[in-house]
Amino acid sequence: MNLSDVKAIPFHRKRRKRVGRGRGSGMGKTSCRGGKGATARSGNETSIQFEGGQTPLYRRLPKRGFNNPFRKQYAIVNVKDLAQFENGTKVDVVKLRESGLVKKLLDGVKILGDGEIKNSITVIANKFTKTAAEKIKAAGGEATIIS
Repeated sequence: MNLSDVKAIPFHRKRRKRVGRGRGSGMGKTSCRGGKGATARSGNETSIQFEGGQTPLYRRLPKRGFNNPFRKQYAIVNVKDLAQFENGTKVDVVKLRESGLVKKLLDGVKILGDGEIKNSITVIANKFTKTAAEKIKAAGGEATIIS
């Protein structure tokens, strides 16, 4: 082994760009910032939606509809999901959360009439559809509304 055989360890790291170090570096004069104007100056930060003074897209598009800020949103449970409870069970909001049928309590719980139920259970919720209340009563249960 000779001294000429010794080579440097391969170094896998990208060097940072050193700008403004003369013409020979290829990054002199304007320091990779192009010509004149705001973008050539320090401290120039335009927002992401800025379109160069042109009316931005979000202002060009028409508004549609109406979003009611006072709208109530209910967590929905179907009658077929209530069939998992045994006869004589009192099913309320707490029981529905424990069973995993209601993930997030919004403005309350609404029971919909999709599916069938054969167990006679007492269901306590904020709202019921007509068909849901009828199906629960037909099975021998009770539908109680929380005010």
